Amino acid sequence: MWEVVARILTGGDIINYNEVVKISDAYLLPLVSELYGLEGYEIKLIPAHDGGRNVVYTCEKEGEDAKILRISFLPDRSREDFLAEVEYIRYLFEHGGSVSDVVSSRKGNLLEEITHHNHTIFVCLFKKAKGKMLVEYNYRYREGAPITEYYYNCGKVLGKLHQISKGYIPVHRRYSFFDKYNDEYINKRIPGSLTLLKEKLVQLLKTLEEMDRNRESFGMIHFDLNDGNYSIDFDTGQITVYDFDNSCFCWYIFDLASLWTNGVGWIQFEPDAGKRKKFMDDYFKAALEGYRSETRIEDSMLEKLPLFIQANLMEGIIVIDTFEVMRNNGEDPECDEELSYRIKCLEDDIPYRGFFHKIYSCEKPFEYEKRNI
Repeated sequence: MWEVVARILTGGDIINYNEVVKISDAYLLPLVSELYGLEGYEIKLIPAHDGGRNVVYTCEKEGEDAKILRISFLPDRSREDFLAEVEYIRYLFEHGGSVSDVVSSRKGNLLEEITHHNHTIFVCLFKKAKGKMLVEYNYRYREGAPITEYYYNCGKVLGKLHQISKGYIPVHRRYSFFDKYNDEYINKRIPGSLTLLKEKLVQLLKTLEEMDRNRESFGMIHFDLNDGNYSIDFDTGQITVYDFDNSCFCWYIFDLASLWTNGVGWIQFEPDAGKRKKFMDDYFKAALEGYRSETRIEDSMLEKLPLFIQANLMEGIIVIDTFEVMRNNGEDPECDEELSYRIKCLEDDIPYRGFFHKIYSCEKPFEYEKRNI
């Protein structure tokens, strides 16, 4: 998929994921090992997940902290984008944020740039977060602790990151929400046949444009907060956040809307909508208590939560490459069940991802009938 996307972006010669892996084995890994002092480490490729943008490796050596090596090859981000990301991560870490810190190279750089056959490749090294992802622990929580501790800690860690961000002044600046999400981008990404969806997205953006963007409500955020982007120390419950690849300037409540969305998985197979609603209210109350233990948020902003859950849905529709890939492969575009569900919620103004609406099915969570476009 990313090969097609990269050709669209560059309009010419590119390297794809598999080619980068081959280049890494033959050329990049020895060079990177020297740059970062990884001699003697066992370096293993982490299989790419769907939509993954980078080639990623674990680096392990007995007696040393494990590391995560990220090799980025897509041409859609500049050196300044990467520098802004890693500088932000370092700032969060130095100010007490629970994040996987960036490891400086032997040259003292947070980012290394390598050119190979006229292709620019960016390399970063991170400390590996302690613990495991929930999926690696079969979505069980630590023994002897209530699951509400996890909900509270999710909010607390996020609140700390946002509190730190409120004092952050970047050297290299990441893009802001409207630099990417605007009418031009929507028209480029969404097929013309989805007229109603385009109208709803433009309307949503206009509503967001009217919102205040003061220091207490708007700043650098993670923008992709989900349980695949943090690990949990199952001895202590401590959460460590990573993968700031999509970080940007946005409203803090966007991350809170992502946090709300994270909770639906715990109750998604419950057939009673009233029970789902009661669970989500209790879940988010616990998460919000954790959040407010670290930073302030006005009730007036929390009232915008449904709006930002819709904004999360919008982001999930716009960034996927289904439409682009199908067009360039000569296929007739068709929305699968999950994409059709997201579109239906936006087109029909169904709040909370339809989780309490008749559209929702506990047998097929967040799915709707396929549609041709």
